[in-house]
Amino acid sequence: MSFNPLEPSIPLEGIPTRIRSIEPISARIGTRNQLVVKIQSAEGVVGWGEAGFSGREQAVAAAINHFADFLVGKDCREIGRLWQECYRSQYFEGGRVITAAISAIDIALHDLLGKTYGLPVYQLLGGKQRERIPAYASCYCESYAGDAGSFTAAVLDEVAGLVEQGWTSIRVPIAGHSAKDIFEPRESIVDTARRIAAIRERFGMGLMLGIDYHHRLSIGEAASFCQRLQRGALDYIEEPIRDETPEAYRELRRLCDVPFAIGEEFSSKWQAAPYIESNLTQYLRIDISNIGGFTEAMKVIGWAEMHYIDLMPHNPLGAICTAATVHMSAATALFSYTETHQLPNCPLGFHHPDIFPLQHQLAGDGYPVLDAPGLGIEVNEEALRKSEALNWNPPFLRRRDGSLTNW
Repeated sequence: MSFNPLEPSIPLEGIPTRIRSIEPISARIGTRNQLVVKIQSAEGVVGWGEAGFSGREQAVAAAINHFADFLVGKDCREIGRLWQECYRSQYFEGGRVITAAISAIDIALHDLLGKTYGLPVYQLLGGKQRERIPAYASCYCESYAGDAGSFTAAVLDEVAGLVEQGWTSIRVPIAGHSAKDIFEPRESIVDTARRIAAIRERFGMGLMLGIDYHHRLSIGEAASFCQRLQRGALDYIEEPIRDETPEAYRELRRLCDVPFAIGEEFSSKWQAAPYIESNLTQYLRIDISNIGGFTEAMKVIGWAEMHYIDLMPHNPLGAICTAATVHMSAATALFSYTETHQLPNCPLGFHHPDIFPLQHQLAGDGYPVLDAPGLGIEVNEEALRKSEALNWNPPFLRRRDGSLTNW
C-alpha cells in the first residue's frame, strides 16, 4: 500500500467543521452555582466547558450568548482564531466577564476536538510531561465555633487528619469567611501568625505549608504578618493583597521574603505580564476558567517557564474545571501542586457524581493523567438542568467599624 502525503491519515467523515450551537447552563452544584457551556458541532459531537467568576454567572452567560451570535456556523477547529474574535470583537478588549466566557468556550472546543480525534486534550497541547498531577489539600475547619482558640484547634485537628492520610502539601485558611463574620486585619494577622507557629511546632518543617489571605490585607498589614513569622515557617502566602497594582506587590516584596502565590484573578496575558517579568510571583496561580481557557493559559505558562516560575493552578470550581486543570498541568514543564476540592473533608460538593458520573478522581495525593478522549468527563445533562441555579453573592464581610472588606 503506497502512502500519499496529500491524503488525510484519518477519515474526514464525521470530523466536525462547524459549530451548530453554543449554550450556557447555570446550575446549583453543591454550595455554589456553576456556569457550564455546551457546544455541539454540526455532526453532533458535544464539548463541555466551565466559566469562572462565581457569583456573576448571569453576566458571563449573557456574554456567551453574545459570542454565540457570531460563532455558530464557524469552523470549530480554528480555536485560536475564534479566541481572537471573541476577545477583540467588542472594541473594548478584555475584562473578567469577557474572559470567563471565552474560557468556557475555549475549554469546550478543546473537549469537542479531543473527543472527535480520540485524543485526550493534553495531546492537543503537546503531550503529557508527567504521569500524575500532585495536589495540595485544603482545610475547611467545619468545627470552628467562632473564636480564635476553636479555629486553631480545628485547623490543627484537620491538618493532623490530612497528614495521617499521607498529604505532604497543605493550605490552611484564615478565620472569617461567612457573611456574619467580622474580619479585622490587625486581629487576624496576630492570630494567624500564632496558628502557623503552632502548626510548625506540632508537624515540623517537612510539611509544605501555605495560607490564603484572599487579598484582604493592605501592604502594611501583609508585611506585618510576614514579619511575625519564623523564617521559613510559611512556604507561600496566596493573594495577600489585591492585584490591580503590580507596584504594590513590588513594595510588599521589599518588606518581606515569604514566596508569593499570585494569579487567580488574572484574566489575560497582559495582566500576568508584570508579575512574571518582575518575578513578583513564585507560584503562578492562574485559573483556566478565568484566564481565557487553554489558548491563553498555555501562553502565560510558557512565559512563566522563562522565569523558572512553577505553576500552581487555582482550581476552585467543579468537575469540568478540574479536568481542564489536570490536562493543562500534564502539558506543563514547571509545576508544583494543583488545588483540589475532592477530599472527604471537603463540604462544598462541587463534583456531585449524579451530575458528573465520569470525572477525574484523586488517587492518593494527586490525579493520574488518563488517556480518555477530550477532557475525560461525562455530564448527566438531565440532572444538570434539574439543578436550578439560585441567586447568590459572595459574603459582604465587614470590619468592626462597619466598612467593607474583601471576602
